[in-house]
Amino acid sequence: MNTAPDNNPFAAPTAHVADIPHAGEQQLGGRGARLGSVIIDGMLQGAVYYAVAFTMFSTLLPSNSPDSFGGMAGVFVLQIVISVGLFIALHGYLLATQGQTIGKKLLGLRILRSNGERASLGRLLGLRYFLGWVLLVIPFAGAIYGLADCLMIFRDSRKCLHDNIADTIVVKA
Repeated sequence: MNTAPDNNPFAAPTAHVADIPHAGEQQLGGRGARLGSVIIDGMLQGAVYYAVAFTMFSTLLPSNSPDSFGGMAGVFVLQIVISVGLFIALHGYLLATQGQTIGKKLLGLRILRSNGERASLGRLLGLRYFLGWVLLVIPFAGAIYGLADCLMIFRDSRKCLHDNIADTIVVKA
């Protein structure tokens, strides 16, 4: 009887078996596609924001002075309100019906709960987006949150910090 390690009848199989997704399992969205969708969404949001803000601020601030709208704090609050309103106007319908922003739709991605179910609009807007935006505004801590959020995508699960907070995943649509 040959007792060499490669002829051991009791050894575990050595063949490589690739993980094959089961029926109903979603394939995770790629890092590049996720980055591309964020860039598309940001450019679209920025273009619309500046068009609206330019028109709105020239009307609200005829003297081109922030003092006419309650100082810099008033302008800051107005900018946030405009940004949030535009985000909901641009992406709200797609997020509510398909779990996608415009960029994710263009690149074939979708946001789901970690268990594969559809994510509610409240979860997407409240936990995935707005909570992160609030954290980003905090001096110093916001920078740390932003860096940690971005770097966590390099894990095997491809979940960013905002995905962990909202219990979501991004999959191919």
